[in-house]
Amino acid sequence: MPSSREGSSVPATTFKVLRDGKVQSVESGEFFKGRRVILFALPGAYTPTCSTGHVPRFVELAPELRKHGIDDIICLSVNDPFVMAAWQRDQNAESITFLPDGDGAFSNAMGMLVDKTAAGLGKRSWRYSMVVNDGHIEKMFVEPDEPGDPFGVSDGDTALRYVDPSRTLGNVTMFARHGCPFCERAKTLLTERGIPFEVIYLGEGITMNSVRAASGAAKVPQVFIEGKLIGGSDALQAFLDKKS
Repeated sequence: MPSSREGSSVPATTFKVLRDGKVQSVESGEFFKGRRVILFALPGAYTPTCSTGHVPRFVELAPELRKHGIDDIICLSVNDPFVMAAWQRDQNAESITFLPDGDGAFSNAMGMLVDKTAAGLGKRSWRYSMVVNDGHIEKMFVEPDEPGDPFGVSDGDTALRYVDPSRTLGNVTMFARHGCPFCERAKTLLTERGIPFEVIYLGEGITMNSVRAASGAAKVPQVFIEGKLIGGSDALQAFLDKKS
């Protein structure tokens, strides 16, 4: 497994990026200078975990991460500038920066270049994330050497918990109905505490049958945190009061 480089400087390499339709050279020293950023690296554009989990969650959390002193969120992959630009559009990820490591020079210098030939990808980056402060690697989250494509520590939620240690809750999802006052109360409780959440409204491909199947209850809202059922607005209030 590639090892952490915490405490060292980012490697001195040159990135080829697409700007205004033209490929331009950007030195890594200039790219990271004077900024505190989160960089997350992944095996490849358009690949399953990268497209369905890694990138989308960082896009969702980008506003929260910026509230805690992060100037930019960077997605790095060993792909060419044109592929990375197309993938960024496909992911609707204009809120983060896509950085092509076309020849793998940066990943190699980081000690993160691995052989993915068996998966049909060739030399690619190991999956990891890191906080870089003015070119200095402050913190790294490197995925363990396990079979398949491990994805448990380089995610956006782990990064957010690092930059905001007071954050103790994980992913929050709520089944709700438009016009429901109890649903509005639950949303207010979460919003006032600055807790990001996703709302799934009945009638948008979701019926009460789905709510019953997931929660065992025939009413909304039903709030889930990290896959655990919390319940309605009163249960959510009690849960959050215990956390405060």
